[in-house]
Amino acid sequence: MIEDTDMKKCSLESDEGRTQQAGGSPVQAVRSLYINKYGEDPHVEVLDGAGSDRRYFRLTFSGKPSVIATWGENIAENMAFVSMAKTFRKNGCPVPEIYAENSDCSAYLQEDFGGCNLLSCLGGPDRMMLSAESLRLLVGIQTVDEDEWKDEVYVPEFGARQVMWDLNYFKYEFLKTCGFVFDEDSLEDDFESLCGALTGCREELKGFMCRDFQSRNIMVGPSGLGFIDFQGGRKGPLLYDAVSFLWQAKAGFTSEEREKLLAAYAARLSSVRGVGCEEILEGVSRFALFRTLQVLGAYGLRGLVERRAHFMESIPLALANLKELIDDGSLDAYPELKRVCVQAVGSRYGSVDKGSGLTVKVYSFSYKKGYPEDLSGNGGGFMFDCRGMHNPGRYDRYKPLTGLDAPVREFLEDRGEVGEFVSKSLSMVSPSVSRYLQRGFSSLQIGFGCTGGRHRSVYCAESLAGQLAERFPSARIELVHREQGIVKIYNDKEEGE
Repeated sequence: MIEDTDMKKCSLESDEGRTQQAGGSPVQAVRSLYINKYGEDPHVEVLDGAGSDRRYFRLTFSGKPSVIATWGENIAENMAFVSMAKTFRKNGCPVPEIYAENSDCSAYLQEDFGGCNLLSCLGGPDRMMLSAESLRLLVGIQTVDEDEWKDEVYVPEFGARQVMWDLNYFKYEFLKTCGFVFDEDSLEDDFESLCGALTGCREELKGFMCRDFQSRNIMVGPSGLGFIDFQGGRKGPLLYDAVSFLWQAKAGFTSEEREKLLAAYAARLSSVRGVGCEEILEGVSRFALFRTLQVLGAYGLRGLVERRAHFMESIPLALANLKELIDDGSLDAYPELKRVCVQAVGSRYGSVDKGSGLTVKVYSFSYKKGYPEDLSGNGGGFMFDCRGMHNPGRYDRYKPLTGLDAPVREFLEDRGEVGEFVSKSLSMVSPSVSRYLQRGFSSLQIGFGCTGGRHRSVYCAESLAGQLAERFPSARIELVHREQGIVKIYNDKEEGE
């Protein structure tokens, strides 16, 4: 997917050094393709591919219209996109024109739809109009005659195997990554039950399923909307795409907006396929659940494991969608899945920082259990190692206590070292807090770790959080004693409103 919001201008030298292939780097490959097509050596701008392993570039020369170049190692995927784009464009669908591809189809040039995607427009006054138009155009691409594209897709028809892959992706990349507890056999039973419900779709309600139809993959330009990133398309239930669009985590559609847009989509599809609107929409809740679990799996891998900011920021929003589905009974038929989803929604992964100001998160933690996760995606902040101080946990009388208890506090304070440690930590942290407030940043993370995350780290985190709250009243301070499951909020603007 290609978007200015995620665009990064990188040095071509570093990009060429990152991926060397037998025929040269990706930059060299797309530059050569452009030269062969147009006879000119273009300026190459490297674009960020967000969650994709493909590489994207914008190529320009002497004021001529820019083109997008794509390079990827998955040749089958590249060939699918190129051939499907040609087919759908021939049928009047709003997909990019393909200008050229190289001999092995590792790189191709396509029409540049610009840098404005629909997601960036959903906060504006044309939100509903653009969304309705997107779904209207979706019906067009979904209902192109199957004989025209069936030999061009490179993935199998949507079926039980693909559904179970995605459900297990959710289990391993999200549930297990986050450490949620569940019964394996019972969860597998629920997965199989959900799989059966998803794959029992009648033929009239199948067609070309884009697979990743969301506002980030819909470009908005002067000539209208354009669809990109459909190379993973396949034959499947048409409702899947509409649900993917309306339940996208960052899109923020209300239930009323979804209902209105789904009704318009169903009416359009009904006029083409001759199936009643009620039957078209019968599976909405099942597909909304499946899509939400599917994207949480992706967010677990891309966000929690690979630490990509966009995906980490999307986790609380996807969990908010999941909570709506729990509340409306969509998970009632799947008891173990519901139980673990309730657990996920109520966890720290489901919390969204309130307000537009700075939130400073101060953690105490055990090094044995790893560093605190930074769900903001910023990847910065401070981590202080408290293990150099004398450990109260070595003595039986202090073992059941924590750094919140008076005997432990007295033990640490009597030796004098903890006061100096916290004071120096405050001196290091305060300039950053002040600067973050001045520059309008939203998140800063601080951690204090010790062996068990129980005594020294708890004392230090508690002390620093209180001093920061007093020194910076405009900052929201969130204190988390991770191993004790304790959360405290200082300067919470919500409470004062």
